[in-house]
Amino acid sequence: MSNSHQKNSTLIPIIIIAGLFFIFGFVTWINGALIPFMKTINELTDAQSYLVASASYISFVVMALPASYIINKIGYRKGMSLGLIIMAVGALVFIPAAEARTYWMFLTAIFIQGTGMTLLQTASNPYITILGPIESAAKRIAIMGIANKVAGALGSVIFGAILLSGIDDIKDKLAQVDAAEKASLLDTMADGVVSPYIAMAVILFILGILIRKAPLPHVEAKPIEASEIGGKTKSSIFQFPHLWLGVLALFVYVGVEVIAGDTIISYGISLDIPVEQAKFFTLFTLMAMVATYALGVFLIPKYISQAFALRVSAVLGIILSFCIVFTSGFTSVIFVAALGIANALVWPAIWPLALTGLGKFTKTASALLIMAISGGAILPPLYGALVDNKKEDLLASGANEVNAMAEAASFGYWILLPCYAVILYYAFWGHKVGLRNG
Repeated sequence: MSNSHQKNSTLIPIIIIAGLFFIFGFVTWINGALIPFMKTINELTDAQSYLVASASYISFVVMALPASYIINKIGYRKGMSLGLIIMAVGALVFIPAAEARTYWMFLTAIFIQGTGMTLLQTASNPYITILGPIESAAKRIAIMGIANKVAGALGSVIFGAILLSGIDDIKDKLAQVDAAEKASLLDTMADGVVSPYIAMAVILFILGILIRKAPLPHVEAKPIEASEIGGKTKSSIFQFPHLWLGVLALFVYVGVEVIAGDTIISYGISLDIPVEQAKFFTLFTLMAMVATYALGVFLIPKYISQAFALRVSAVLGIILSFCIVFTSGFTSVIFVAALGIANALVWPAIWPLALTGLGKFTKTASALLIMAISGGAILPPLYGALVDNKKEDLLASGANEVNAMAEAASFGYWILLPCYAVILYYAFWGHKVGLRNG
């Protein structure tokens, strides 16, 4: 009876938080369409174009601890409201950025939106983790993941259609026209972001006001007794090595997740696949994640543990990374999309494993884990730099441009292997460090 009552009391908060995950899933995963769009209108290199992802994810480093401070001062509900309104402001900055066709203004708009998302993430991830039993936290976070990635799939399809339709024809025209006509074409293309971002801003403002009235109960992590592990009372955040290893694992995980979702369209284009087909590739990655999240909701914790799910994910990630670099064409694109299967349960598993036994340190630990999202800022440009350098080497050795682009884009995925190796270590050993008795 009490178990049934607990489920009923957490249902509405779970639905509300799932709605927030839907929102920042939508905003985050349009980057897959924004990257090739920005590359074209601002005439960028691969490494420069992946700063779109960097601008979004670096905000999590800069703003996570301030966000934690703000939420402690004004509470979860007002913090979430403020986050939505800041995201709306970021959406509005896209309008002057499009008018000026200035890359740093676009990056500023994306950073502002990332700041709003940092507030949402800093509030919602620990909230959903401690809303019920820690053993079933991965199940609740997997439900959030389904909302997040379904929204991401919708965002990538909608913005792919809006921003990338006819981009092949425009590229052909750009190669043939003079400087004035070229500028006019690019200006017209840049204006394509105005209407969708006005609509996004309006929706975010309305939701920011509505969330203030949402029925979200107050929750706290278990008291300090939960931190008395190994016979010693913990008095500092630095006494939890399993947390810091979890931050590292989450850092590389977010990097590989962003690479899998945000590079796949550009990768398909580099393989000479038409944009009209390639613009749907992010959808493949996200649908693979959604299917695996659903499996996780069913399996965890009844049939498998959170740690076991993480082990399987890491091993699969390593196998798929090899498959990507040793295959070619559409087959390798499918393997990039399949990374969604390897990635889906990593975030849901790492959060509860890293927060185990943190007690009163849970809020600070959550801010550190949110800062690990910066992996999405650092690893995609490194992928882009690997691609650019390899392409230059191949062109210097006499390879033709089409083959050089395809081979270089594939070569960049070697960056995935050390990342999945770190996750593998955490899955087998890292999450237990400092938690053993004695």
